[in-house]
Amino acid sequence: MPLALVGHLPATLRREYEHDLAREMRIAAVPALVTEQDLAHLPPPVQCYLRRTGVVGKPRVRNFRVRLHGRIRSGPTARWMPLAAEQHNVVAPPVRLFYLRSSMRGIPVQGYHRFVGTEATMKIRAAAFVPVVRAAGPEMNQSETVTLFNDMCIMAPATLIDPAIDWETVNFRTARATFRHAGHEIRATLVFNDAGELANFISDDRFQLSSDGGSARQMRWSTPIGSYRSFGPFRLASAGEGRWHGPDGEFTYIELVIDEVEYNVRGPAKAEYHDPVKRGTLLF
Repeated sequence: MPLALVGHLPATLRREYEHDLAREMRIAAVPALVTEQDLAHLPPPVQCYLRRTGVVGKPRVRNFRVRLHGRIRSGPTARWMPLAAEQHNVVAPPVRLFYLRSSMRGIPVQGYHRFVGTEATMKIRAAAFVPVVRAAGPEMNQSETVTLFNDMCIMAPATLIDPAIDWETVNFRTARATFRHAGHEIRATLVFNDAGELANFISDDRFQLSSDGGSARQMRWSTPIGSYRSFGPFRLASAGEGRWHGPDGEFTYIELVIDEVEYNVRGPAKAEYHDPVKRGTLLF
């Protein structure tokens, strides 16, 4: 079973997240620039996407920091909950730290996805200390490997030049990729629009948790994206959704807006929390 109830009262997830940031976000050395030659082995639609986002002539990405807001729900008929999130990724060796705050019927909720080394975990707590679930195990590791690659495709397209990623051209608007990390091999299909922008990411290698948190099942997962705009030197999608495609049809379980993206950051920044309700951007 991928989930287990936590029976003690540890430090807040915010403190765990900040502790990991201090350890994992090392000072980035000045990276080399991405060249046209670095794109030569990629499928044509991926090459077009990287040129469109502006990676050629810019430094390679060693790490990145993202701030987001949006809303999330546990099922197709469940109530939406507002959220604000912070995320830090290291490219090599891969690290993904994703912290979110939300509220459920007036009760504050924290969530922390942590993927370091070969182990991925997800913790959710209510009112800071009340444990709800803790996800860990092979299913979680594989799911976070898919999410890690999804981050690269959407938030840090310069990382797609990595020769360790195996690519296959489907047609002028579609490519398939095989990504390996921590003993897991996942596959994804990337779909591009007529402007050469990434429009969707689809994978059958992720697991959806059951509503009671007691099991997980492998299911098609997609992240349609759009609303491209400038984030520093790059032009990226600023909005997207996460969708599950199950036997009863597909549904959107999360909607996100990217507020900030920074690259090759030199150590962790002072953590800030943007209240998604006070921002006035979400209506519930």
